[in-house]
Amino acid sequence: MYQPNFGRPPASYMAAPNLQSIFSSVDRDRSGQISADELQRALSNGTWNPFNPETCRLMIGMFDSNGDGAINFPEFQALWNYINDWTNCFRGFDQDNSGNIDRRELQTALTQFGYRLSDRFYNILMTKFDRTHQGSINFDDFIQLCVVLQTLTAAFRDKDQDRDGVITIDYESFLSMVTSMFLSKLG
Repeated sequence: MYQPNFGRPPASYMAAPNLQSIFSSVDRDRSGQISADELQRALSNGTWNPFNPETCRLMIGMFDSNGDGAINFPEFQALWNYINDWTNCFRGFDQDNSGNIDRRELQTALTQFGYRLSDRFYNILMTKFDRTHQGSINFDDFIQLCVVLQTLTAAFRDKDQDRDGVITIDYESFLSMVTSMFLSKLG
């Protein structure tokens, strides 16, 4: 669908943002690193509400290469690209341009990502990730949902040696798998 630029040059001609300047403005304590709290204050989920702190911790954990709970400038550059990719993805699935993803749009997105999930599971996802209880998922919660789903899928695939979609593990192994997975992501 064509959307006019209204006097703005095409994206290919627009200057890239000065990421060092952005990084410096987000690094409020001037430590040379950005914490999850600093990241949360800097990000917008499009609703004028603070970005989900759990999503911020999850993203910091994904890009924090030395495990100190914060990201330096090179890690911030990678995170910036990651967020921009998610922004484009989110906008592509927000078919009604409402600024959030409803259940139908979520089903479309996850189906295109290769997931085949039941209506019951979509109800669970909507209950867990619709923080506003408005029947939709905001941008930051969409990122969290997708990262959690991807992380759980990867952990499942590690155990699914014959790739038949079925694993057999005891309860403690399951708890160990999920707990270690989330503790490593959340720092």
